[in-house]
Amino acid sequence: MRKVISKNIMTYMGFEADFEDAQLVLFGAPFDGTTSFRPGTRFGPAAMRQEFEGLETYSPYLDMDLEDYELFDAGDLDLPFGAKMRGLEMIYDQTKAILEAGKIPMMVGGEHLVSYGPIKAVSEAYDELVILHFDAHADLRDHYMDEPYSHATVIRRSWDLVGDGRIYQFGIRSGEKTEFEFGREHTTMEKFSADTLPEVVKSLGNTPVYVTIDLDIMDPSIFPGTGTPEPGGLTFKEMIKVTNELSHLNIVGADVVELSPQYDMSGASTAAACKVLRELTLAVLRGR
Repeated sequence: MRKVISKNIMTYMGFEADFEDAQLVLFGAPFDGTTSFRPGTRFGPAAMRQEFEGLETYSPYLDMDLEDYELFDAGDLDLPFGAKMRGLEMIYDQTKAILEAGKIPMMVGGEHLVSYGPIKAVSEAYDELVILHFDAHADLRDHYMDEPYSHATVIRRSWDLVGDGRIYQFGIRSGEKTEFEFGREHTTMEKFSADTLPEVVKSLGNTPVYVTIDLDIMDPSIFPGTGTPEPGGLTFKEMIKVTNELSHLNIVGADVVELSPQYDMSGASTAAACKVLRELTLAVLRGR
């Protein structure tokens, strides 16, 4: 029996279609149980949903409007505190239900570990899946404090799913030496920037792609509202260039993670996160 997904009471602006009619389904994963520095990403999805009310649905960058598409907001999952594996299972099940209904999953985190759930589900649905990872951190540790499932290991665990040659990393500027050594052997990593993205996009053609954006890829002078800020990141304009380029891909799933709204009381980080989500959503739709 197909899982029934009900409409959220308070929806992201433009995500107001019924589930059966929707092309793309958005849901929140408010979990930060393995955060190693500053917790608070569990509050990201709710903060973004509220901030989205003040955002236009039209993108002047892509000349596209969310209101021209059928989009559904399934709300935030009620994830159990302290039970990360159960939480990942719930995220996986939600993503799988969306895929089985023939729709594109879009998740808002939450810490970066939550990305493992949709990546696992999407990798099972698409044998040739490629992952594009945008982040300040490599997230390629095999263990973090003896734990194999952590925000610091999520891309390593994703590599377990897809293997060599199918993970492209951009903006990376932090990690252990062993992570960068692993990346040289097993992923395609661009440190500090995303300048090679157009070449990668061209090479991928119609290959199914999963996109995961850790918002701390942006410089903390632009985006201080995150748990592990790293100087030397992308500007917002550079981030928009990224989402514009992504619109040429066949994106079959995506997420935006690591907003901690309480570390930027001005609300600027939350506003930036919402714009990235809007642009990524429209990029996914243009590429279909």
